[in-house]
Amino acid sequence: MQDFRYRRSGAGDLYVHRSVHERWVVAKVRSTGTAMEINVEGHPSKLFEDGEYRSFFAVGAVSVEVTGNRRDAALVPSLLPFQIEQVIPDISIRVEWVDSLAPTSGCRLFDSGTTWRLCEDEAGFQFDISAPIFGEGPYKKLFVDRRFRYATLQMSKESFASFPCVAKSLEYPLDELLIMHRLTQEKAIELHSCGIVRADGTGNLFVGHSGAGKSTTTRLWTEREDVEVLSDDRIIVRRDEGPKASVETPFVAAGSAHGHEVLRLRDRSASPTGHFAQDDRAKEQIPPLRFANGRNDRGKMRMYGTPWHGEAMYASPGSALLARIFVLEHGHGNVITRLSPSQAVAELFARSFVPFHRHEYVDSALEFLQEVVDTVPCYRYSFEPDERAVERIIQFRD
Repeated sequence: MQDFRYRRSGAGDLYVHRSVHERWVVAKVRSTGTAMEINVEGHPSKLFEDGEYRSFFAVGAVSVEVTGNRRDAALVPSLLPFQIEQVIPDISIRVEWVDSLAPTSGCRLFDSGTTWRLCEDEAGFQFDISAPIFGEGPYKKLFVDRRFRYATLQMSKESFASFPCVAKSLEYPLDELLIMHRLTQEKAIELHSCGIVRADGTGNLFVGHSGAGKSTTTRLWTEREDVEVLSDDRIIVRRDEGPKASVETPFVAAGSAHGHEVLRLRDRSASPTGHFAQDDRAKEQIPPLRFANGRNDRGKMRMYGTPWHGEAMYASPGSALLARIFVLEHGHGNVITRLSPSQAVAELFARSFVPFHRHEYVDSALEFLQEVVDTVPCYRYSFEPDERAVERIIQFRD
């Protein structure tokens, strides 16, 4: 398990690694009512009535509930910054153990060739997760309905018999696969990109294939000024729902000893500080900085950080209104070229994470990307990897 680093430019680094099992957060569920208690990890846990453990997290405004025994319901380190309090979840997962697992038979929709396969039957979809160290068969199998709302995750006792300490329920790539497929049911998409939020709240999205300069862009911006980096590799974009969100949940800001304000899960800035991105905790917002260059105060599209970081290891649960999108490429002169809507859709789609095994998912992604480019100006940015590339964006006027 790799170390996970949660960072904000200008702030100290918070490292979380495998030894953080003392800080895994689970809700102990007993038949003693609904009182709050402090569990052995030192975190508040809510008592339920069905005798089970639960944990909750949210990525890209998609909330997930994991239910199982104490160990299985615990969040892996990469998901800890995305942990939330109890909500009515978008996805519910139950973890259970079986003696062994055999490869799924039936209609195979996709085979990654390495770690996972996707099959379909009358009940829904099945993900087989495998690795050579665990043998030929899958060591995990996820059964999920067609709307990606309810799932059962089976863990193989046989596979983990020799490696009990590495038995983690929801970890990469399964967490990303689940969220990515759930986004097909919503107006949202995951893009290969880095998200940078300036101190005035201006959110710029830099989209690019591997090697296009996302990590370089992240480094240049963090060296230039104190910015919020939502992610240096994967960003989720969705329509901003504003004050219409229906789920409320307490939010604890990173580094804060308190956190009792009530927030709407889908319209809050999930920024760990609430300093750069819009702070949705107040019932009445402070008038926005309407003169900030490129600021999208209409709130049409919002970008969210994810746990799936790149080389720079930035992964924030934050979000911000999206002002501009830049498609990165290496070049000379830091040239910015406006893209037509059709060009922008094609460029973004080529850098998106969309399940291609069903045409309706592809159609939905293309339709949503058209909404994105109709709302947010998109540019091609041919840049040189030095501080002038950042200055060019700062001085740019649409």
